[in-house]
Amino acid sequence: MTIITRRTFLAAGAAGFVASATGGAYAGVVEPTMMLGVTTYELTPPGWPDDLLLNVAVISDVHVNEPYTPMSRVKRIVEIANGLKPDMIVHLGDHEATHRFVKRRVPPREWAAAYADLAAPLGLWTVLGNHDWWNNSREIRRALDDAHIRVLENEAELLEHGARRFWIAGLGDQIAYRLGRGSFHGRDDLPGTLAQIRTDDPVLMLAHEPDIFAEMPPRVSLTLSGHTHGGQVYIPGLPAPWIPSGYGDRYRYGHIVEDGRHLIVSGGIGMSGLPIRFGVPPEVLMVRLGRPIAAA
Repeated sequence: MTIITRRTFLAAGAAGFVASATGGAYAGVVEPTMMLGVTTYELTPPGWPDDLLLNVAVISDVHVNEPYTPMSRVKRIVEIANGLKPDMIVHLGDHEATHRFVKRRVPPREWAAAYADLAAPLGLWTVLGNHDWWNNSREIRRALDDAHIRVLENEAELLEHGARRFWIAGLGDQIAYRLGRGSFHGRDDLPGTLAQIRTDDPVLMLAHEPDIFAEMPPRVSLTLSGHTHGGQVYIPGLPAPWIPSGYGDRYRYGHIVEDGRHLIVSGGIGMSGLPIRFGVPPEVLMVRLGRPIAAA
């Protein structure tokens, strides 16, 4: 005899709704292509000075393609990010989409030229994601370079902001090469990247996949990651069915604190696998670091 628990019943009902005409229309059209919001995080993580006020706009996993994330949507992302008036803008990788539902691939020079309109005093910084490496890394890297968008690959740079300094670092992708049968080899070099940090100034780390956070030392004040799409389908109270992480739900989404170390995982904007989103609408992040002094 099969025992149907409340959990099983709810999961089946939710899956049925997503697959239904109403749920399918929402998950395949409304949420992924018509919604785009801003999620704000305010924090002063360990090692980050209270008076180092830094506003970072975060774009992730856009997966540019037609019809799901066309150039009109890319331009809207640029408008939203610029409207936040950040000090710097970071893109956490997976610039293009590669799933079988893509109708037309948008050439990298087109979307990179749109990103070149992003405006922030400390510039635009990015890393490459796994889909960038799996399909088109050379052309993507060339387009980003031509648009003067700084690609960090196991590199760290010291920036000045007001009377303070901080390090911006970015890792190579952790699953850049597919070896077959679910096995991968990465381009990431965390020890080599950290070795470039030669002062005591705080560190902001960009890493496309969040799994590296399990190894991230306290020396890094904040890690920013994407890749998971928040599970792409998420129903509160039920396990997310698809999370591309070796740690399952642990690094699925949001602000995560472990042993005093801080990670923020963006739900991103585009899609991979199936062109649906349910319960994790596309977002641009605004991360505000430091603690403003209250007015007297």
